[in-house]
Amino acid sequence: MFGFDSFELNKIAGAVLGTLLATFGLSLLAGSIYAPHRPEKPAFAVAVAEAPATAAPAAAQTKPIAELLKTASAEKGQAVAKGCAACHDLTNANTNKVGPGLWNVVDRMIASHPGFAYSDAMKAKSSEKWTYDHLNGFLHNPKGYVPGTKMTYAGVTRDDQRADLIAYLRSLSDNPQPLPASQ
Repeated sequence: MFGFDSFELNKIAGAVLGTLLATFGLSLLAGSIYAPHRPEKPAFAVAVAEAPATAAPAAAQTKPIAELLKTASAEKGQAVAKGCAACHDLTNANTNKVGPGLWNVVDRMIASHPGFAYSDAMKAKSSEKWTYDHLNGFLHNPKGYVPGTKMTYAGVTRDDQRADLIAYLRSLSDNPQPLPASQ
């Protein structure tokens, strides 16, 4: 066929197999000569504090919402809410999208928007209302505030932007809720 006889093909196959065997043998030899020796005890230990698994710390790290809302701007919040509009209906049609409609969300019962399939974690809070404090904590870190929520948004970490957003959400109502009193 190519001018090779079976003896020539055997020589080529033997050369390839011999090379592979030699390479494998050398890697084993090198591994035994240059094997790293790990100490029984680490030179230093890194202490890591575990975060509590409750929802309260996420809210505790934020400033009180009553203080934040003193200087909040619903107009600036409307710009922040453009990111929310990708998953939530912000109009009074209040339809469900990927997330529930947000019209009249302030002071509405949690996990109560009709026709939306809430996560079990959110349903567990259905006896509570979306107060300004709950909105502040949830919007700061949704997954930290309600572990197990379906909401994939990372949160609004800047206090001023979050206050502006909450002020805007408050305005999405025919009868906006009164602002919280400062302490």
